[in-house]
Amino acid sequence: MQELKVILRDDEIPRQWYNIQADMPTPLSPPLNPATGQPIDPEDLGKVFPMNLVEQEMDQNRWIDIPEEILEKLLLWRPSPLQRAVGLEKALQTPAKIFYKNEGVSPAGSHKPNSAIAQAYYNKEFGIRRLTTETGAGQWGSALSFAAQQFGLELKVYMVRVSFEQKPFRKLMMQTWGANCVPSPTRDTATGRAVLEEYPDTPGSLGIAISEAIEDAVSSENTRYSLGSVLNFVCLHQTIIGLEAQKQMEKIGAYPDVVIGCIGGGSNFAGLAAPYIRDKIQGREIRVIGAEPTACPTLTKGPYAYDFGDLAKTTPLLPMHTLGHDFIPAPMHAGGLRYHGMAPLVSRLCQDKLVEGAALNQLDCYAAGMLWARTEGFIPAPETTHAIAAGIEEAKKAKEEGRERVILIGWSGHGLMDLKGYEAYINGELSNYEYPQEMIDKSLEVLKDYPKPE
Repeated sequence: MQELKVILRDDEIPRQWYNIQADMPTPLSPPLNPATGQPIDPEDLGKVFPMNLVEQEMDQNRWIDIPEEILEKLLLWRPSPLQRAVGLEKALQTPAKIFYKNEGVSPAGSHKPNSAIAQAYYNKEFGIRRLTTETGAGQWGSALSFAAQQFGLELKVYMVRVSFEQKPFRKLMMQTWGANCVPSPTRDTATGRAVLEEYPDTPGSLGIAISEAIEDAVSSENTRYSLGSVLNFVCLHQTIIGLEAQKQMEKIGAYPDVVIGCIGGGSNFAGLAAPYIRDKIQGREIRVIGAEPTACPTLTKGPYAYDFGDLAKTTPLLPMHTLGHDFIPAPMHAGGLRYHGMAPLVSRLCQDKLVEGAALNQLDCYAAGMLWARTEGFIPAPETTHAIAAGIEEAKKAKEEGRERVILIGWSGHGLMDLKGYEAYINGELSNYEYPQEMIDKSLEVLKDYPKPE
């Protein structure tokens, strides 16, 4: 660690992750064994994840040390910059100060390596040689491909079919880092074959891809499954974002009135927001907003319920806001936000009124992304545009009210691998889509006999 101390910015890079479970006013309801309805045995999770990560999932300690081997890899791009969007402020003619935490500077171009590096390390330490995973837009798949290569692990990625077709360069990134990327559903698994038999033209979903990746992991030798969002330990690893942001804003004497991140499964949002939510729990006045698509309104329209994390029902029952595990959203370009469930941590915080959700239309988000690119230069990922669009709304409110506000946006990743979506928007080929309530109600019918979280 002696050499690291020379390189690390000691006043910015955290040496510990923050575990918000230690400060939540309402403890999480436990994951349940679907067969018994009782809290899951950690040994059962050990069939899917290495036990060192299972232990981290259950950990209630407020601060958890980051191993030196992980810090050494994070040094490739951390601390990520905190920047002020002065050009956007001028374009909006707002008195608001808009800051953003730029996670697009990582090798994979998003926040995802923060957990991918940690998961690859813990699997390697446990003696695992091969990983499987799913990916929506390809950000998690590319991040884990990079991380697996860093620690000498083999990796197979099941990429949601519609994103596999829309984003070919994500697949090439994964292949460049040595991973095998296939479109899901595939004929490589029993789950994939069953889905294709019934729905041969399906665009796929994260629920299907998760089922395939878990099936592969539990049926293959010396293999474990790796998940890029939703779980407690993933949200934990991402808190390095918010902890850095707090230290950086303290340097300039600023503190946000509102913190905004996009939400699919919830990891990037939780990573930025958790340290600020702790402040809110302790009495600080601050709003925390999760921005999601109207095509997949998990937090804003999904009930808080126990549900499976995947289509084939191979996961434990998790307490979360959900649209039903067999929900298949429209093939919008923000593929990373197409998941039916929300992280249990984020869901519980929403139930306790510490987090609020906002659903946004696709065209408004792309318009926000275009404005950002033309004022700030960076081209944001389609997922990130949801946070930007919500931030713009807050900036407009500040203008209407004639008062200064400080807005912090989680800039979760760049959109250089997602330019086909921008091309479709520029050519007028995109449209808004709000998932019909009757279809949500139908999807939720599968939950009626499940236990209810406290």
